[in-house]
Amino acid sequence: MNDISRRFERGGGARNVLGGPLALCCASPRTGFFRDGFCNTAAEDVGTHVICAVVTDAFLRFSQSRGNDLLTPRPEFDFPGLRAGDGWCLCALRWREALEAGVAPKVRLSATHARALDFVRLEDLEAHAAPD
Repeated sequence: MNDISRRFERGGGARNVLGGPLALCCASPRTGFFRDGFCNTAAEDVGTHVICAVVTDAFLRFSQSRGNDLLTPRPEFDFPGLRAGDGWCLCALRWREALEAGVAPKVRLSATHARALDFVRLEDLEAHAAPD
């Protein structure tokens, strides 16, 4: 088993906001900074893509209005475009911005990296918890 397979199976040993092992966010479309399905992070991840969100139409339109078009497919980046209901690892600051604008999507807490707590309060994440 290679390193990517191990990380895909176990989230690379990372912890979620509840203190447990980081769960898979979404395998289709493949999400995460490493595109392994997990909201894992590293020093190179300047956007800190650590919040596992279940995106909504309102959030997708909001993100597009802020210059991050997640709706349009980009085949050159193997990106199919997102639809409401898709899981996606969001930048922590974008989720917080959406929260402040009243359009924050639901969050899968078990798949949200503990690093998210450097940017948002656990109470806010819990108030937007999606079923796991």
